[in-house]
Amino acid sequence: MMKMSIKAKDKFVILLVAVFQLFMISCSKQYFTKSSFPDINPADKGKLNDFMVAGTEKKIDTHNSTPDEIIITAKKYLGVPHCMGGTTMKCLDCSGLLVTVFAEHNISLPHNSEEQARYGNILAGTDELKKGDLVFFIKSYKTTLFITHSGIYIGDNKFIHTSSNSGVTITSLNDPWWKKRFIFGTRIFE
Repeated sequence: MMKMSIKAKDKFVILLVAVFQLFMISCSKQYFTKSSFPDINPADKGKLNDFMVAGTEKKIDTHNSTPDEIIITAKKYLGVPHCMGGTTMKCLDCSGLLVTVFAEHNISLPHNSEEQARYGNILAGTDELKKGDLVFFIKSYKTTLFITHSGIYIGDNKFIHTSSNSGVTITSLNDPWWKKRFIFGTRIFE
């Protein structure tokens, strides 16, 4: 049997653990993509896999805020018009609504729907959503980004978001246009 020094054994164990972790991440991401999103077309499945491999399910400090508090704050913005890049009562875009609402509770989110989708535990179906979950959509406008729209689930199969036509509004997830673009939700409140 080959003798190894303690340093060599430590390096070998560290390497073995790293390889195992990479293997488990790879398997879980592929399993999650294949089993949880059966209706997604192959091109979007590849983009979803690329998105997940780049990093998801980041933790975020919610500073003891509650989903109900977030929803009450979001509803203060109902009717505010849409503008790209907006984060004020003058005008908001979809990710700007989330940035602004959550900032009022000292919760920091990036001002980009695709980056916002990297926070919280992923929920593949609308039937898993609870109040305060974030909801994400694809193909809401032409862009190279995979995730193009974000909102906050408020219960009763509805979400609050910023629409380019209506400004900040509440919409049903059963609305055919949004239903076919829903990709997943995330839960940031445990």
